Amino acid sequence: MEAGKASFSKAIKHQGRPPETITLDGYAASHRAVREMKADGLLPDDTMVRSSKYLNNLIEQDHRHIKSRTNVMLGFKRLRNSAITLAGIELMHRIRKGQFDLAKLDLKDTAAPAVWDAVLSAR
Repeated sequence: MEAGKASFSKAIKHQGRPPETITLDGYAASHRAVREMKADGLLPDDTMVRSSKYLNNLIEQDHRHIKSRTNVMLGFKRLRNSAITLAGIELMHRIRKGQFDLAKLDLKDTAAPAVWDAVLSAR
């Protein structure tokens, strides 16, 4: 439970303000940590706590495309290498989903590295 409180405190500190809603999975220690943080005044009393029984499954499904690419690899030797590789996979996934307006960049029928460079430079 102390780890949950530390995690929430770090997240609040990083965001600069407490959240309006918190969605938790079924893990009881997380719910208890939020209750204690509210009692201690670290979280406002009006912070809404929602519970999603399948929250972890939703997160895992969201990262399914990354898992399919990284399962065939032998593993990452360094954290920096894994961070760079995963960021690249996420970026390519976002490009394919159409989260970037590629029409403005005139990239029809262009190879992935050129699209990648154009998207990164247009950011």
